[in-house]
Amino acid sequence: MTSAAPVPGKIGFIGLGKMGDPMARRLAAAGFRLVVADADRSRATRFVSGNADAAQGSVADIGRKCGIVITMLPDGKAVREVVLGEAGAPGESLAAGLPPGSVLIDMSSSSPVGTRELGKILSGRGVALLDAPVSGGVRKAQEGALSIMVGGDAATVERCKGVLSAMGRQIFPTGPLGTGHAMKALNNYVSAAGLIAASEAVMAGERFGLDPAVVVDILNASSGKNNSTENKFRPFILSRAFSSGFSLGLMAKDIRIAMEVAEAAGTPAPLGHRCMEVLNEAEGKLGGNSDHTEVIRYLEGIVAAPGRE
Repeated sequence: MTSAAPVPGKIGFIGLGKMGDPMARRLAAAGFRLVVADADRSRATRFVSGNADAAQGSVADIGRKCGIVITMLPDGKAVREVVLGEAGAPGESLAAGLPPGSVLIDMSSSSPVGTRELGKILSGRGVALLDAPVSGGVRKAQEGALSIMVGGDAATVERCKGVLSAMGRQIFPTGPLGTGHAMKALNNYVSAAGLIAASEAVMAGERFGLDPAVVVDILNASSGKNNSTENKFRPFILSRAFSSGFSLGLMAKDIRIAMEVAEAAGTPAPLGHRCMEVLNEAEGKLGGNSDHTEVIRYLEGIVAAPGRE
């Protein structure tokens, strides 16, 4: 859907968690006026600054004040509840306050199938939806250097590019609505597969007599290197810090979404389904709030299980 409405003086930002907070701060630092909200009201209160106000009342008020609203929430279900008020108060939903010509940018890691369903509902109300998930983690969010994958109407993407550029260094238009969320899930599947494969290799090498640090160094100098071997093993896994800032539960959720995409596309993904099983099992054993790099602890537990020695 194309809209000729101008970029607003104020931007709504809903969701001030580990990623949302630094992303919103980059917008404020770029000079955008923000109205912020979070399920934890104290987060919004702490965020208030010269360029940002905390929302007063329901999220519908954010829609009335802001022509562009960004959501950065745990999953598509949470987005839908905020946007449509499915928690039981539709009159206080974000959609109830969004006028025709406004834009909702969902930067959460949501299901692309659900995104397309939500887009149809909002389009009927004259509201455009973009899906614009991000990659890069907390550090790049703080630097305003995220990679942003954007699905939706090309003219609406162009209209919002200045807003997105305040948070990301690389903006990738991916095609129709839902393709941004699909791309994010598929990217995280590839990342998770690399993490699991490298963890298995490091464990096998150590049990065969190799120093784990040497294994990682050689992988990084050879064809086996990946994002996990380069950026996660030394600071978070070999150190046992397990503090990358991205949870195991979120990674498992993203892989489940990636397998939804594969199923919807009629594409076999045997390795993807096995990775999903490993992450689901790890989440069940360690808890969803564990750091995603702790998947190696789950794998170590399998090795140490009775009857395995």
